[in-house]
Amino acid sequence: MTATHGDMANTIRALSMDAVQAANSGHPGMPMGMADVATVLFTKYLKYDPKWPDWPNRDRFVLSAGHGSMLLYSLLYLTGYENPTLDDIKNFRQLHSPCAGHPEYEELPGVEMTTGPLGQGLATAVGMALAERLSAARCGDVIDHYTYVLAGDGCLMEGVSHEAISMAGHLGLSKLIVLWDDNSISIDGDTNITTSDDQIARFQAHNWHTIAIDGHDPDEISAAIEEAQQADKPTLIACRTTIGYGAPNKQGTSSTHGAPLGDEEIAAARKFLSWPHAPFEVPDNIMSAWREAGERSKQAASDWKAAWDGLDANIRADFERRLNKELPAGLKDAINDYKKQLAAEPKKVATRKASEMALGVINPIMTETIGGSADLTGSNNTKTADMTPVTRDDFSGRYMYYGVREFGMAAAMNGLALHGEYMPYGGTFLVFTDYCRPAIRLSALMKQRVVYVMTHDSIGLGEDGPTHQPIEHVASLRAMPGVAVYRPADVVETAECWLAALEDKERPSVLVLTRQNLEQLRLDHTDENLSAKGGYILKEADGEAKATLFATGSEVELAVKAHEELQASGIPTRVVSLPSWERFNEQDEAYRANVLGATPVNVAIEAGATQGWERFVGRDGTVIGIDRFGASAPAGDLFNYFGLTVDNVVKTVKNKV
Repeated sequence: MTATHGDMANTIRALSMDAVQAANSGHPGMPMGMADVATVLFTKYLKYDPKWPDWPNRDRFVLSAGHGSMLLYSLLYLTGYENPTLDDIKNFRQLHSPCAGHPEYEELPGVEMTTGPLGQGLATAVGMALAERLSAARCGDVIDHYTYVLAGDGCLMEGVSHEAISMAGHLGLSKLIVLWDDNSISIDGDTNITTSDDQIARFQAHNWHTIAIDGHDPDEISAAIEEAQQADKPTLIACRTTIGYGAPNKQGTSSTHGAPLGDEEIAAARKFLSWPHAPFEVPDNIMSAWREAGERSKQAASDWKAAWDGLDANIRADFERRLNKELPAGLKDAINDYKKQLAAEPKKVATRKASEMALGVINPIMTETIGGSADLTGSNNTKTADMTPVTRDDFSGRYMYYGVREFGMAAAMNGLALHGEYMPYGGTFLVFTDYCRPAIRLSALMKQRVVYVMTHDSIGLGEDGPTHQPIEHVASLRAMPGVAVYRPADVVETAECWLAALEDKERPSVLVLTRQNLEQLRLDHTDENLSAKGGYILKEADGEAKATLFATGSEVELAVKAHEELQASGIPTRVVSLPSWERFNEQDEAYRANVLGATPVNVAIEAGATQGWERFVGRDGTVIGIDRFGASAPAGDLFNYFGLTVDNVVKTVKNKV
């Protein structure tokens, strides 16, 4: 028997409702409602090869409505990916099953990103679509694919969707196609209780092509996708669907959104859908049809490989190096030569400027960097002389003017990184990591090498006042698992922190940089990247040490000057610079013990929240910091007011001694 479209779509519905019921947890409504759309996409249009899941020129499919994860798990199983297996699906949402409650990157081939926080899939897909255009400009037709997004009402309610679709429309990312599950239902009930937006008009206002269809009509779905593929703008396809389609008593209601249907309703759904098969059973003819669909692009993948192999060997080698996240030859030597130059000719600059100087060494060599800023290019110092802007008419550039879209920028950078061949970095003020935080968290969850350049790192930014002065931000970023936070003390440490961040293949980094100028403290050259160790002894005590001063960033300069006064007054004192706590905690115990020392007096200095410093200074130690919001005044006045002075450090140590 030949499997019909309805048979194939009902397979998704059955697997989804059975898996959610077995787990007694999950979201059956979206997979059942969007089964027709997904079936048409995966059997006729999506370019993918289950036997080569990381094929560089595959179409990307992003399930932004990640709560409907059983839709994606069903599709991967049915089309012939090695995983998930049927047993994995039977163990949906159970410990160690790759079929997690929301799709997780690297748990299963074919899952392009971790989704679940609504809107972020859509926003990240903008970065993927941007990466495709960048690579097409560099490699020609050998990179030419679509990025498809399945988004729900919740994704479009989230504020980040505004940033994302505005950016995509402005850039004219015509190979981005969003399939909106327009079912008018959210957890609380009908969406008319919370929103009356005209989404079609909204997307049109953002320079998108729009199409509205019946999401259960395969002919309309096909026609819409074909129209979208020919559009010269990104496209929204509004797929009018019934949530939980096939559950006769619950479909179209919020009761199908986030809870199992129950045995009685599942039995009724089997009858309604003419699906008499046992739970998790897929008839051979339907499975064969799905597996045949999974092989549809096999020849295209083979042809692509032949075309790729025919390219210039240097282009292929560099592309593969990028995919493997290997640093280009000569970069480490160039950074080392730059450090030697700084030792010979010291520079007193803000670390935001020091970052720009380091990028001036990095960017000409590491051409996969894509820089940017959220409308603060001149303040973040993220654009170097060799960079030209990316525009809708020219994707050969390497610099993104992201506009005032901090969250959208961070999500798009995740998409650039996930595409494989780019190393994105982008800047804003440190205080606005609050706007970026959900995307930074996903960077960490997905282990993506994304560098966040966060400037104006303390009360040192001065007169803009407490709204712009970060206090708790460094401490909160340090609390986030899987993120490396760097707060360099001078121009040399800044260069070292940049290199450490680039070497970190599986972790995002946050560079925390000053507005105000800082003295160069590292005057003797060393080939070793001391900052990559996270912490090191900057100044040894002259005599048996009685005190240790710990500091990061601009406060290391205070510690060094206090060290000089304390030494002169007969109190031998050590200075430890701790640019990255995460890196330091990864060193062996002997190294950490040597750096921390065992002095009777320990004092930490940092212009921010004191939380966490007790791990270094101990229970009897002292932390000079700020545990309240700042104030509006010149930077020097603020440092005096909050006690971040050499005199206060010296007085504190003497009192403790």
